[in-house]
Amino acid sequence: MKRTHLPLNGLRVLDAAARHLSFTRAADELAVTPAAVGQQIRALEDTLGVVLFRRTTRGLELTPEGAAGLDALRGGFLHFEDSVRAMQAGQSSKSLTIAAPRDLTQKWLMPRLARIAESDGEIRFVLLPADEDVDFTEANLDLAIRWGEGPGEHEGEALESDGMVTVERPGGGADTRISWPGCMTEESRSLVRVGDAGLAIEAAAQGLGRTTVPELIARADVAAGRVAIIGEPKPFAKGYWMVAPLPQWRQQKVRALVDALAA
Repeated sequence: MKRTHLPLNGLRVLDAAARHLSFTRAADELAVTPAAVGQQIRALEDTLGVVLFRRTTRGLELTPEGAAGLDALRGGFLHFEDSVRAMQAGQSSKSLTIAAPRDLTQKWLMPRLARIAESDGEIRFVLLPADEDVDFTEANLDLAIRWGEGPGEHEGEALESDGMVTVERPGGGADTRISWPGCMTEESRSLVRVGDAGLAIEAAAQGLGRTTVPELIARADVAAGRVAIIGEPKPFAKGYWMVAPLPQWRQQKVRALVDALAA
């Protein structure tokens, strides 16, 4: 019989009925009615083409055919239980793989992961670089953080931010614009072009000009006095989102990480 055609529910009922030699007690264990147990056994007998139980004056008895497969059947259920435990162990593991843009990882994510690790010495992180298009099918990812207008095809939660801020070196720097891919404006008069918002902040801190970047990335450098905000934050449609496919999103370790990062 092919694996896809195995009558697993009927075999589960057979195991219970064989242990108790009673459809009533088997029904109590399985939280069904005795009639349902009888129906499952008859359906299993029809499928296998054998008689599994006989009623005698002494009660319910297994036939030799019914008894012949019980040891292998029960061994199989033990393997099923081991498999379920192994799969569930992944939810309680201390290893988390996260994909995020490099600048966000450096400026925002790393300090938070360090604080999480301080509170749990067994936790381990694997950090991967990522752009807007994160492919969960090609990496063993638990969570991704990406820049966009929403979670897209995945489950997700936004990281709170004040939008975009323009920053420069405290006291002022060169009167030039520092641009980076994804910034609000790619001005033709930008004399400094860099690869990401993190490098744009570094250029501004060195006095090369001013740049407009996500407030989330600039937050630590502003607090440290390396750069200063010019004017008011500007709302922006895009932001950083923590995302994962539904199965990963439901995992306890991923939910705990999302809650810790969003705190």
